Amino acid sequence: WWLQQQAVLPDAGWAWALAAVGLAATAVRPERGALRLLRGLLVKTACFALGFSWAAWCAQQRLADALPADWEGRDIAVIGVVSGLPQANERGVRFEFDIERVLTPDARVPQHIVLSWWGTPAREDRPATFPSLEPGERWQLTVRLKRPRGTAIPHGFDYEAWLFERNLRAAGYVRPRTARERLATMVHEPRYWIERARGAIRSRIQAALSDAPYAGVIIALAIGDQRAIPPEQWRTFTRTGVNHLMSISGLHVTMVSGLVFALVYGLWRRIPRLTLALPALKAAVVAALGAALLYALLAGFAVPAQRTVYMLAVVAAALWLGVIESASVVLCVALLVVVLIDPWAVLAPGFWLSFGAVAVIMYVTVGRIGRSHWLTSWARVQIAVTLALIPPLLAMFQQVSIVSPLANAVAIPVVSLVVAPLALIGVALPFDLVLQCAHLVMSGCMALLEWLSLLPDAVWQQHAPPAWAVIVAVAALAWLLAPRGMPA
Repeated sequence: WWLQQQAVLPDAGWAWALAAVGLAATAVRPERGALRLLRGLLVKTACFALGFSWAAWCAQQRLADALPADWEGRDIAVIGVVSGLPQANERGVRFEFDIERVLTPDARVPQHIVLSWWGTPAREDRPATFPSLEPGERWQLTVRLKRPRGTAIPHGFDYEAWLFERNLRAAGYVRPRTARERLATMVHEPRYWIERARGAIRSRIQAALSDAPYAGVIIALAIGDQRAIPPEQWRTFTRTGVNHLMSISGLHVTMVSGLVFALVYGLWRRIPRLTLALPALKAAVVAALGAALLYALLAGFAVPAQRTVYMLAVVAAALWLGVIESASVVLCVALLVVVLIDPWAVLAPGFWLSFGAVAVIMYVTVGRIGRSHWLTSWARVQIAVTLALIPPLLAMFQQVSIVSPLANAVAIPVVSLVVAPLALIGVALPFDLVLQCAHLVMSGCMALLEWLSLLPDAVWQQHAPPAWAVIVAVAALAWLLAPRGMPA
């Protein structure tokens, strides 16, 4: 996070040197209090320096893959592969493209770019036509590119950071009236197989629910394609605070993983031969992690799904090895794994909200003495998460849904435990009944959400609070949610 606040990449040499000094201090085992305190300070400083240096090195590697300024706005002939699901709009098709070869002499193009291919507008004598693209196809195209740029709006959406986080290092469009040739219908690599499967699932759902109003929601829950949801439905989800449910988020991946864990554990322990070969707990852990990984791949392995898989992998390893000593330690190890693999995760609001929500749930449940009815515990968790996320939501989005506790209380179990599993089962079956059932359940949930979104003052909006106010608010909420017996 500290590296991302810098205007330019700093020289990380001093950080590596500081890390070396700190790591050398780990070999010293002082007995006196002052020296022990100094050693601890050096070790913590070394950890900070290592993290800073690692993030700086990763950023240097990514920034090195850039489009030279001299080649902006010029025709460049390239050969590459359609690497993601093409997104059609009223003007054409937008898609991600992996560059394999640059045909124009002396031109240099980043390996991963995003392109728009404009269609032919409708006329009196013919309808509009759009290019037909499928993931995994190899094309020869002539393109014009520009380096990533975004409008600098305080507390607004940072398009440039969004592209950088996803390693999209240039954006452009396919030149009209130039040579465009499909060289191969399928490039056989695992990542392209997955994208082609996602495209087939999207087509399957569109065919089964062609005119259904919430077909886009079913597509989003099955393959993570959020752009299939119309803007007016997004407004409803935002006003009711359930927009996090309309993508394959950490919650859905965890729910599916949990369902598979319960199913495998319940069946495995009833078969003695299987239990003697491998304990039921370990078998269930492997199956749950495999289900989470498969579901995340089906979602295109988007950043939120990646974070969840890494977290679940840490938990699965701790369960397999039997080394769970503290829930907070497991959460911290998962956090470390996420930022090591993806240093840009700190740019995403979902990173802070997902880890923050899990931390709050642990804070109000783990280690508390006494028993409560499950309904009381569930209500306590709902209230705690709602209150604790107010400061970051106001800081990042300048709004909080007042009706979100009620909306989430209904939508989370309905969407995560009913609609999403039915959508996944439906795409695997040759008939449409299960997908139609998923849409029917979603229609009932949407009726409630639309009613809640129309309530007066459903959303609290205000200017972004200053950083000190967010820090004070988080500390105050930690005090408020502490166990009974804390002073004041």
